[in-house]
Amino acid sequence: MLRFSAEPGKGSLFRFGIQAEIADTGSVNIRQPARRIIAVQSGQTVWRILIADDKSDNRRLLIKLLEPLGFDLREAENGQEAVAISESWEPHLIWMDMRMPVMDGYEATRRIRNTAKGQATAIIAFTASAFEEERSVVLSAGCNDFLRKPFREAELFDIMSRHLGIRYIYDEDEALPDSGQTKKDHRNALTPEAFSALSPEIVKDLENAAIRGDINRIAELIRQISDDNAALADALTDLSDEFEYTEILRLIQT
Repeated sequence: MLRFSAEPGKGSLFRFGIQAEIADTGSVNIRQPARRIIAVQSGQTVWRILIADDKSDNRRLLIKLLEPLGFDLREAENGQEAVAISESWEPHLIWMDMRMPVMDGYEATRRIRNTAKGQATAIIAFTASAFEEERSVVLSAGCNDFLRKPFREAELFDIMSRHLGIRYIYDEDEALPDSGQTKKDHRNALTPEAFSALSPEIVKDLENAAIRGDINRIAELIRQISDDNAALADALTDLSDEFEYTEILRLIQT
């Protein structure tokens, strides 16, 4: 309940109450720097992973991350291919892009779930949507979990471990840098001088892509920028990862 009182010439006083429980400090999850995965522990199943995405760059990225760890991988360029491969190959897990031609990920997931073999498959939705409401939509379609693009490497491996029980081997001596500090360091590259050094065509294209929220085009432009200014590209990647398109526009238009 909200209460307030006011006195002319002095101001207003607001009071409110909420119900809350005192946290057990022993149960608070303190975020630790992610550890680099170097292998999958021996004695486990050779996991079959299907990557369903119409964008070849997205498929190549997952292959680059998963192939060195010994996963058995196959690709599908649309939902129809994903359904066919799932039926014949029986993957343990499917990374399912939800926006594909021919048949989208929603329909493909429903069809896979309607088969006896598909009931045992973990299906993880890939979506570029920044809206939390999308989570309930993909889960109702039959997906087990949800990962937004662009994603962080640790998020992808955590989801796979959660749904398949995969046990990893970590490089204990090589922890990934703390993401908060890394981002802070990257943001130092976001200077007017850095943007003025870019070609007008790239700046305009980046501005239009940010207005549209076109995550794939933004990623392409960042790759071009990285050839000349890797620090600026890293900083823009951080902004894109957090869907901070308004901040990108502000920096461009400053």
